[in-house]
Amino acid sequence: MTGPVDSSLTSLVVEGGHRLEGRIDVEGNKNAALPLLAACLLTERTCVLTNVPRIKDVQVMADLLLGLGAAIDGVGTTTLRVDCGQVTGDVPDSDLVGRLRGSVLLCGPLLARLGRVRLAPPGGDFPARRTLSAHLQALEAMGVRRLPESGGDFVLEAPGGLRPASLYLEEASVTGTETALLAAAAAPGVSEIRHAACEPHVVELCRFLTRMGAEVEGAGTSTVRIAGGGSLTGVEHRLGGDYIEAGSWAVAAAVTGGEIEVHGAAAGDLEPITSVLRRMAVDCDVDDDRLWLRPSVPEAVRQITTAPWPGFPSDMVSLICVLATQARGRTLIHDWMYELRLFALEQLSGMSANLFLCDPHRMIVDGPAALTGRTLDSRDLRSGMALIAASLAATGTSRIHPLETVERGYAQLVERLLALGARIDIERP
Repeated sequence: MTGPVDSSLTSLVVEGGHRLEGRIDVEGNKNAALPLLAACLLTERTCVLTNVPRIKDVQVMADLLLGLGAAIDGVGTTTLRVDCGQVTGDVPDSDLVGRLRGSVLLCGPLLARLGRVRLAPPGGDFPARRTLSAHLQALEAMGVRRLPESGGDFVLEAPGGLRPASLYLEEASVTGTETALLAAAAAPGVSEIRHAACEPHVVELCRFLTRMGAEVEGAGTSTVRIAGGGSLTGVEHRLGGDYIEAGSWAVAAAVTGGEIEVHGAAAGDLEPITSVLRRMAVDCDVDDDRLWLRPSVPEAVRQITTAPWPGFPSDMVSLICVLATQARGRTLIHDWMYELRLFALEQLSGMSANLFLCDPHRMIVDGPAALTGRTLDSRDLRSGMALIAASLAATGTSRIHPLETVERGYAQLVERLLALGARIDIERP
């Protein structure tokens, strides 16, 4: 599964065996920032987003909007002023699209504004395993025609404009639901989306669209109704904290025997994660927007299974696998959604972890294991962060390459690790 190493990218060098201690403040939810930026295309007025995560995926989405004619101030900071009044392009840059799965969120707003979009195959993590079927199903129900592909691109047209629809999504896809919501906000009339995703970032998009002037009912449930087609206005919005980032830091501290306070993520958003941590005897408390984790001796649990919200999130499964290597006993981990995350974690075997990959979706982990450092390949965002956590818990030195993969979703990663007491360095080409 290991491909050729790109020597032009950065490696993170980790000296393991040092506890993480201190306080960290998470920034806005990555998975909310991308659809909110796409939603800015629905209005010609200026939108202001605050608490925006300073990560590479947001930079790519901002660059995509700039290439379509938008004006954005504050790129690289936590406050973005987005003016899409002069957007005229309907072909997002193919190189950027190939780097970001969330680029598909541009389709609905561009069809609403310009009646047409040509989108290269979106990239990001596991592009071959994540189809656009839910997105296309929603758009076609709203009057969008799919033209013959040109060079592998998706060519979509809505010559009569978007129309409201009543639709059932065959998959409760998060981005599929967001695509439907963005299109419905521009379609004149009432649309109903059934089997909708319920994740906090979907709810945040609903709130953002409501503030822009759409009428949304049922946010956070499996049936969402949206009355769209009116003139949408610019708004100012502060993003909620990233609960996946908060959970990631908690696990990194837990496997090093550390003590950490993580601020900025809502207690309700963290509950699916903290519930599993407590089952594994990790000593943690949550109040308001603070997660406090204390030194613990983790215990294995019979099984951990990912599920759509409010179940245990697939984005945390790689990190919980690492925690299981340090827990006493045997844990079966089942991620029915994305098999390649578990394949990436086979590298833990080379660190002396005791694990068995049953099939693409299930892994058995026996612990605790004395991990040893080695060179590791960060094949995707979440498994890359998990391998960093494993390296922090290991003895000896590890090299994780490329660091840029993990920086797609974790802001100021090197600086924050150093502030928490990690012994790390970076190797540049």
